[in-house]
Amino acid sequence: MGDAEFEIGPLVNAVKMSLEGLPNGTIITKVQPSRQNCLSQESCIIWNNGTVVQDMFLRLRNVETGEVELQLEWIHVPGSRGL
Repeated sequence: MGDAEFEIGPLVNAVKMSLEGLPNGTIITKVQPSRQNCLSQESCIIWNNGTVVQDMFLRLRNVETGEVELQLEWIHVPGSRGL
């Protein structure tokens, strides 16, 4: 099956920012591929329709070949402690 790792810290940091009022599609930050992550290409964290979204392509490890495409979206759950 393979496996991959990614760092959620940049997404959490973006959620903590005051982003209301930004136009949809605004790139908040970019995460570059490195030896410390499994990204196969640059990953952008974007303000989209009032939420923070990150699209990423992860190169799988422990297999001959393979990639996984993910989209993370921060969702505020009513009644939760939140950030």
